[in-house]
Amino acid sequence: MKLEAVIQKECVAYLRARHWFVKRFTGNAYQYGVPDVMAYHKDYGTRWIDFKPPKGGRLTQKQIIEWPQWEAAGIGIWIITAANDTEYAKLWQAPNWREWWKPSYEIDLNQLLSEVSLDE
Repeated sequence: MKLEAVIQKECVAYLRARHWFVKRFTGNAYQYGVPDVMAYHKDYGTRWIDFKPPKGGRLTQKQIIEWPQWEAAGIGIWIITAANDTEYAKLWQAPNWREWWKPSYEIDLNQLLSEVSLDE
C-alpha cells in the first residue's frame, strides 16, 4: 500500500498536469485539521482536497472536529486516494469527506452537524 505522502505527490502532479494551481499545506500547530491542499482551476473553481490511502485511511482528530464546521460554512472537502481518472472525477461530485466517517469515532455526525457553531 502506498504511503499518504506518495499518494499526495502523485495526485498533485496529476492535478498540475491538468492546469490546476495547487497550494500544499503542511501540518503544524496552526494548520491541523486543514485539508492537504487547496486546488484552483480557472474554469472549475476551488477544491479543498485531502489525500488518504484507499484502505485504512482515517480522519485525524482535528479533521473530525474541524470539517463539520467547514461544511456548515459551505466549504466542501474532497478526499482523493489515487492519481487516476476515477478519483479525479470525484471533484465534480458532492464533497465526499463524510464517506470517511467511521462508527469507531463514536460521534454521531448528523447530531454534530446540527450543533455546529460558526462562532468557534
